[in-house]
Amino acid sequence: MKLYYKPGACSLSPHIVLREAGLPFDLVKVDLAAKTLPDGSDFRAVNPKGQVPTLALDEGGILTECAVIVQYVADKAPDSGLIPAAGTMERYRVQELLNFIASELHKGVVPLFPMLKDVVSETYKGFAAKVLGAKLSVLNQQLEGKAYLTGEVFTVADAYAYTVLSWLPRIGFDLAPWPNLVAFAERVAARPAVQAAHAAEAQG
Repeated sequence: MKLYYKPGACSLSPHIVLREAGLPFDLVKVDLAAKTLPDGSDFRAVNPKGQVPTLALDEGGILTECAVIVQYVADKAPDSGLIPAAGTMERYRVQELLNFIASELHKGVVPLFPMLKDVVSETYKGFAAKVLGAKLSVLNQQLEGKAYLTGEVFTVADAYAYTVLSWLPRIGFDLAPWPNLVAFAERVAARPAVQAAHAAEAQG
């Protein structure tokens, strides 16, 4: 498989999952601003959406969207514990979390990105920060008494949540009011696969 990524972007979540699963893969860095690959070719020829993550599959074709890619990868390594078996309530709980992270947290952070300061008003940013805080409180409660979002086992939902949470300090959003999230982010960051993913992306 081949993962098209941008360092520090949401593509970090499937990158982490690929390493946690122990599956072989190649990394291809994408210049999202120019929509180009390292050889100068048009990234949109690979993925017409022009977005990361994009996973090129061994059997041909691509798969896109974080919440879908991480499930696919986890299913390729069923003994990894990264996702419960299909059809179980435990699986639906992980899918519920993935959808919450994608629609409420991932998209909720976007208006706060410094790159949008010229198109997002301060009034709207204040509103967006308040809404995001409410969603973070939900996740903080989800982690009460647990190491990870569903208990003591690290799943794909944790990889996605960690990725989004890792953006917040970089945009000046203080996580201190949500101590469970702070502890969770530190716990995930210490995992060898997560450290390896960060190191690989830093090397580019």
